[in-house]
Amino acid sequence: MTVAKQTSARATAIKKTPANAPKTQANSPTKANLALVPQVASAEAFGNAELRKVAFYADDNVLILNMDVRTAMEHLARAGVIVNCMVTSPPFYGQRDYDVDGQIGLEEHPKQFIENLVSCFEAAKPVLAENGSLWVNLGDTYWSGKGEHRSGESKQSARRFGLRPQDRSGDGLLCKPKQLLLIPHRFAIAMQDAGWIVRNDNVWVKPNPIPDQVRDRCSMSHEYVFHLVKSRWYYFNKDAVGRTSESGSMLPPSDTWEIAPARRSHKHKARFSEELVRIPVFATTPKSGVVLDPFGGSGTSLKFARRHGFRAIGIDLKPEFCQLMVDGLKSDN
Repeated sequence: MTVAKQTSARATAIKKTPANAPKTQANSPTKANLALVPQVASAEAFGNAELRKVAFYADDNVLILNMDVRTAMEHLARAGVIVNCMVTSPPFYGQRDYDVDGQIGLEEHPKQFIENLVSCFEAAKPVLAENGSLWVNLGDTYWSGKGEHRSGESKQSARRFGLRPQDRSGDGLLCKPKQLLLIPHRFAIAMQDAGWIVRNDNVWVKPNPIPDQVRDRCSMSHEYVFHLVKSRWYYFNKDAVGRTSESGSMLPPSDTWEIAPARRSHKHKARFSEELVRIPVFATTPKSGVVLDPFGGSGTSLKFARRHGFRAIGIDLKPEFCQLMVDGLKSDN
């Protein structure tokens, strides 16, 4: 067959492709291209009057909502707000009592904790841009079954707050003494089951961590930062966070991050480091985009986002933490 006849045959084949045929990368490149042109929330949506009425704090670039995550997402969705990057460190299972009704983290069983977390992020789906990203920092814990902590040792007392969920007798299956609960990956699998795509289980390695007071296992020195997306096509700016190879090409960042924890001398005892949000914010937030932290805490994500020219939204159930966010933003000016 001549070159001319080959070309003609290919053209005929293309014309005969049914209108309802499945799209392929060859004949439908638009989704990949659209990922590079992400939606950005309008000033009108961000400044919606009804949204500002329920806000704890609002200005042209920052919104802070004092309410349950699921309720807050309903308000944001009604206002038409779209966010590009959600980055957060939700309460870890059985690690803190924040002394507020409706808090997450003190559920009787780890499965209930995971279900509550997943329901929060499912509520966030209408607010997260189709090509946006969700980053979740989670640490693990062991089931103890020893009852309430009674030691007088100061370091242990600082970590324990009375009868934690994992100090109860347990179910003898997942929840039995000395069991590492594997909560981070149980959460990630539950998110997959809900339709999310898990892109990375980045490992946050903590240099010089406070050693565990144990004799029969290794001391824990890491947590996870999961990167999840709604669609296979999503915005990711590798150049903003990458590593330069010896040949001069740009490589993506490693999935192991060695970052020192935030200093503990703060009213919020479970802050995370600003360095921990650098890759999530820079890689997945476009110019004028919006960063949202649904468990805002002390406001680390908000301060970092605003300082680098992005808009930011923080949500927290505890009024005192919402005020910490406001104070932190003011002191950061």
